[in-house]
Amino acid sequence: MISVDGLTVEFGGTVLFKDVTFSINEKDRIALMGKNGAGKSTLLKIIAGTKTASRGKVSAPKEAVIAYLPQHLLTTDSRTVFEEAAQAFAHIFEMQQQIEELNNQLSSRTDYESAEYYELIEQVSAVSEKFYSIEEINFDAEVEKILLGLGFIRSDFTRPTSEFSGGWRMRIELAKILLQKPDLLLLDEPTNHMDIESIQWFEEFLINSAKAVIVISHDRTFIDNITTRTIEVTMGRIYDYKVNYSLYLQLRNERREQQQKHFDEQQRFIADNQDFIDRFRGTYSKTNQVQSRVKMLEKLPVIEVDEEDNSALRLKFPPSPRSGSYPVILEEMSKSYGHHNVFANASFSIERGERVAFVGKNGEGKSTLVKGLMGEIEYDGKLTLGHNIMIGYFAQNEASLLNEENTVFQTIDDVAKGDIRTKIKDILGAFMFGGDSWNKKVKVLSGGERTRLAMIKLLLEPVNLLILDEPTNHLDMKTKDILKSALQDYDGTLILVSHDRDFLDGLVNKVFEFGNKQVKEHLGDISSFLAKKKLENLRELERK
Repeated sequence: MISVDGLTVEFGGTVLFKDVTFSINEKDRIALMGKNGAGKSTLLKIIAGTKTASRGKVSAPKEAVIAYLPQHLLTTDSRTVFEEAAQAFAHIFEMQQQIEELNNQLSSRTDYESAEYYELIEQVSAVSEKFYSIEEINFDAEVEKILLGLGFIRSDFTRPTSEFSGGWRMRIELAKILLQKPDLLLLDEPTNHMDIESIQWFEEFLINSAKAVIVISHDRTFIDNITTRTIEVTMGRIYDYKVNYSLYLQLRNERREQQQKHFDEQQRFIADNQDFIDRFRGTYSKTNQVQSRVKMLEKLPVIEVDEEDNSALRLKFPPSPRSGSYPVILEEMSKSYGHHNVFANASFSIERGERVAFVGKNGEGKSTLVKGLMGEIEYDGKLTLGHNIMIGYFAQNEASLLNEENTVFQTIDDVAKGDIRTKIKDILGAFMFGGDSWNKKVKVLSGGERTRLAMIKLLLEPVNLLILDEPTNHLDMKTKDILKSALQDYDGTLILVSHDRDFLDGLVNKVFEFGNKQVKEHLGDISSFLAKKKLENLRELERK
């Protein structure tokens, strides 16, 4: 068991949270929830030992392994993917080397009766006892199993990590962590940059193989599937629920309703007594009663109602100008980079008003096809865009393309045209950028704030074909819900590249699956597609 006792974090006279206490037991799978800025990541870092609390402590057994996956990291560039993942066993390899070196020293010495010789024997015995107590592991097989599960292919194993994007490097680091079989696994947004298949594998791994887990995630389906307990950080304290996220939402609403009821009752009680005090103050016969009530009100502990994040993001896409009946027609489209064939002979059409999802493993061509639609890359085959097509495009790296030296206001002012320029402040306010944020430089914004700022650009002009490539990365659940609601009301044609099952659910009516260098069309929503894919998966059938 790992215990968190009386953790308090203060900075600049502000208390982030105070006297936070809870215990973590084996097989606990905890979702750490709370609005942005509540202190979730800070709490995770303190438990991981990478940050220090103002007061309080985290206690763990001496041999306990606590592993932490932060949101942003960087692996070493000098190793291959396999070598980097195998660093999980570096401490074991070091013990082997140490035993070998000590044995070499013993065999080369003849001072068998000396204190130094006996000391060497004791060192060899101690290290050997520790080494041979470790469960026998086929290291190569373990590394291979984890890397394949996380979406790598065997040809990736020998490639240097420098050839991979940040999202794939994060998976390498995650592989190292999982191979350590930690007693407590701390995960901060682990599914960002993962495709649906890798997320499903990861869910099963955490449920069946992990010990204790604490996760911060905005992927509702992921945390609902894996967690058995929810800890909410709010207003400097925590609430601990022994349920998953969906049930926690119900219980939290009930808690707030009760708090509001007790708060209202107390306010009426205070008002009644204050009215009595005001009415009879200075009346000689009531002096004792007045003083008694004044003292009572001074000592009365005021009931607080936990805050709700009522900041309102009002998102509405402009009406779409009418387009031709088929906004997108592909005929025998193929794309290769050198000898690497991404996909071949993709042929399909998208009708006006259709809502489609592009899904599949990373690297199978989803974003590549979108870039082809946008005319950003060359390809073989024929692509026809329909009559009067006006495209709104949100690239996967849209938020990172913003000029970091510009202010929030400048970012929008630079692209706004005509009458819309007089409404920039209103638009920023609607996207939760208040007046104190307008002069902030982009470089100080969080990932979610950058994504919201980049999203504003799509609202400046009406479009009838909206293409969004991973738009929900870094967005909190509330903002994702608001974006989803706006997309449900959008009257144009929609192409969504996403791995977020909850976001896609109820939003698309057709799925294009990218894999094995092909693009397959599936009629129906994301739930029916995933159900069908599970039945097609032989491992799933064997397990059932």
